[in-house]
Amino acid sequence: MLKIIQKRIAWISISSFLVALSIVFLFSFGLKLGIDFTGGSLLEVKYNEARPSIAEVQDKLSSVEINSLVIQPVGEDGILLRFQEISEEKHQEVISALKTSDGEAEISLDEMRFEAVGPSIGQELKKKSIYAIVLVLLAIVAYISWVFRKVSKPIASWKYGVVANIALFHDVVITLGVFAILGKYFGVEVNTPFVAAILTVMGYSVNDTIVVFDRIRENLPISDDDFEDTVNKSVNQTITRSINTSMTTMLVLIAVLIFGGETIKSFVLALTIGIAAGTYSSIFLASPLLVFWERFRK
Repeated sequence: MLKIIQKRIAWISISSFLVALSIVFLFSFGLKLGIDFTGGSLLEVKYNEARPSIAEVQDKLSSVEINSLVIQPVGEDGILLRFQEISEEKHQEVISALKTSDGEAEISLDEMRFEAVGPSIGQELKKKSIYAIVLVLLAIVAYISWVFRKVSKPIASWKYGVVANIALFHDVVITLGVFAILGKYFGVEVNTPFVAAILTVMGYSVNDTIVVFDRIRENLPISDDDFEDTVNKSVNQTITRSINTSMTTMLVLIAVLIFGGETIKSFVLALTIGIAAGTYSSIFLASPLLVFWERFRK
């Protein structure tokens, strides 16, 4: 049996270091915000012949220096381009690039609209999102406290909820820290899909942690061992399940990351990082922190 809980100081120290490092990166580099946060320009064109694929459109526009490019198909023969605000001269360069063809005749298309657009995620939505997250975190503590009310010894049931939120914070901050580095050195931007990925990571993190806590709840009434040994036994009983579930999920995500489209890569990458962090925290942070808190109380 692995002595995970007995080495809790080492695991908690590693997690604390990673979180501190991620916070430093976040404050030093910040996140590279995409047009969903900053606003930009919108261009819609309609092809009079067969519409090229998104990959072909990206290839045509690679010669034009535009940032934060997002390409979406519209109907059967149109495409919608979103990018950072550009001048009229750059606008004409984009149209010319879209019309280029491998043959002699240029591609026939009609420009439907070109306009400046504001950020789709405004200040009011950001504020409401923060309020919603705070309420969700409080709800997690309340729910876990109620579910674990019958195992309030040797540690109060509400502390399970607090520890689950600490593990959740750990997973989200590490994901944000990695994206701060990727944005600084590789130009990886965060848009609406990234927000969806972070919310998914939060759900996955809590679920993974509660699976371990639930096994602790089952073992406490029937175990003659002390709290530390019971928790260690519970973690060992669930570790295979946690790793197998996460590995299965991550294999799919890595496949999508390699073979999927450009538009979903930031979403998939955030999920991959977050799930990896969540798997670690559910095994090596949440339960060790629970025992550390119980020992510290004494």
